[in-house]
Amino acid sequence: MWANRDWVGLHFPSTTRVGEELAQYAQWCHAVEGNTTFYALPSAGTVRRWAQMTPESFRFVFKLPKRVTHELRLRGVDADVTAFLRLLEPLGPRCGPITAQLPPSFGPGDLGVLAAFLRRVPRSARWAVEVRHPLFFDGGRAHDHLDRMLADHDAERVILDSRTLFSKPPTDDFERDIWTKKPRVPVIEKAITATPIVRIIGRTSNAETIDGWQPWFPVITAWIADGRSPCVFVHTPDNVDALRLARQFHADLVASGCDPGPLPTPTAGEPVAQASLFDSFD
Repeated sequence: MWANRDWVGLHFPSTTRVGEELAQYAQWCHAVEGNTTFYALPSAGTVRRWAQMTPESFRFVFKLPKRVTHELRLRGVDADVTAFLRLLEPLGPRCGPITAQLPPSFGPGDLGVLAAFLRRVPRSARWAVEVRHPLFFDGGRAHDHLDRMLADHDAERVILDSRTLFSKPPTDDFERDIWTKKPRVPVIEKAITATPIVRIIGRTSNAETIDGWQPWFPVITAWIADGRSPCVFVHTPDNVDALRLARQFHADLVASGCDPGPLPTPTAGEPVAQASLFDSFD
């Protein structure tokens, strides 16, 4: 997401108009999850504007439309996928991995469908799969079969880390709401391709969110040392301070001895000091 109007006047200039948020977001972070395409396809003109508002180094990680993943469940979707990729062509190198977020009911019995899908999708795009069925996380046959299949097709397994969110009962309405929406699945700290994707779901408390992501630093350091380019996304129940938290994650990663490369500098000013992440929003 990037069009969060709560960020206007907080992270973005107060003069930021509707439709201008992406250009401001791209001054804070190098990548964004494009959840909007899961619910509805943008117009061709909108995609061209997204390209104009972001540098070539920026990366969009878009989700396939729910028609493809949830309604048709990857069956008979060649025309939909082709049209989707053609729509995104104006983004050029900005288009990162395309994610197939599958429903919890998509289980081991559907692996043949997933294999057929991965065999048919264009190799001009990079692909990632987010599964939610519990048997894909237990180290058993289905888990191993899925990982081998993804490796065979150079497709990534999206890693969802909701440990911090579910570490204790919710304390406010935002946390209670997100508890009903986010899956509680084990964390698989394994990269399959050169572009691993990690989605960290924190809590309203920035201190708890920051404490919860500490185990990722040695993992990501090892990935980068291996020549991989991970995408890490930080979410909280209200996402109000997600941008500063993302930059804090980057700063903490650098402080741990890793060199992930620099972040852009917002023209509206540098992110506030780490202390305010605790003082202003907890």
